[in-house]
Amino acid sequence: MTTPSFEIPTEQWAQVVETTGSHTYKKIPVRQPGPGELLIHILYSGVCHTDLHAMNGDWPLPRSLPLVGGHEGAGVVVAHGPNVTSPPLGSHVGLKWLNASCLSCTFCQSSDEPLCAHAKLSGYTVDGSFQQYAVANAAHVALIPDNCDLEAVAPVLCAGITVYKGLKESGAKPGQWVAIVGAGGGLGSMAVQYARAMGLEVVAIDGGEEKRVSCEKLGASKFVDFGTSEDLVAEVRKATPDGNGPHAVLLLAVQERPFQQATEYVRSRGSVVCIGLPAGAYLKAPVFDTVVRMITIKGSYVGNRQDTREALDFFARGLVKVPIKTVGLSQLGEAYQMMQEGKVVGRYVVDTSR
Repeated sequence: MTTPSFEIPTEQWAQVVETTGSHTYKKIPVRQPGPGELLIHILYSGVCHTDLHAMNGDWPLPRSLPLVGGHEGAGVVVAHGPNVTSPPLGSHVGLKWLNASCLSCTFCQSSDEPLCAHAKLSGYTVDGSFQQYAVANAAHVALIPDNCDLEAVAPVLCAGITVYKGLKESGAKPGQWVAIVGAGGGLGSMAVQYARAMGLEVVAIDGGEEKRVSCEKLGASKFVDFGTSEDLVAEVRKATPDGNGPHAVLLLAVQERPFQQATEYVRSRGSVVCIGLPAGAYLKAPVFDTVVRMITIKGSYVGNRQDTREALDFFARGLVKVPIKTVGLSQLGEAYQMMQEGKVVGRYVVDTSR
């Protein structure tokens, strides 16, 4: 079998955060992969709320400037660094939030590599996917099945993996109910589908008629509009057949208030899983109620490499379809503006060729 060869330019277009709160579309050099690394020709990248936080610098997590954001990059392997032979050149791969980890600490050895103290984060501590060519750790890239459309699959590389992991962490079983807060957004639209594919019934919580239509189309059994509801807690409980509330809650919201409400409507012995990361937000729950109702409150971070394979398999089998709007990489600001206004239904994807 002939090994494919690729013509790699010395310069490329990228969106670069040079100062907090702004980004610049400009040409930068194409970096060559080092030992253990490979070079991906990024064709498409999903746009995540995390990218907005990275630009604005409002998380209590140090980042590197200047910085190329993005961590949902889908593309093709075009070069190997020293001692790298896999994935082969020409393979379809994904650049994820977790760009690299040490692979030798106790967390890495127990399949919790996202918790590695030496983790490198795409689009945050190392350059990410808002560029045409990106360097990644060969052991951590996602292997994208050949039957997957790269434009459509890009958001799975963070949004899909993250919500799939959260659903696993919730402990909810087939036939049980899960409330998804922020169900009409990028993560939420995928969480509804993963939940349905896993045999769960969904109470979608979001605001507006457009999001209600979208959530119901994707398989939500019930929809609660936080903007018009007079008693959201009572309405969510009532949405479940026995009126006791959902067995689990997935918090994907980017505001603090939903994190304070969830324990009020989750059923006894239920679980509240925090995934969204509103800047400066705090959790609050009454200790007495949490104890006597045996409520579990937990965080769920991004998935590991096995979670990634499983999440991509759902997509490859047609069980998850991502509602996307594609714009050119040069139009990234449009996606950020829509995010800030809370108007995104589904997920934005950028095409790096324009």
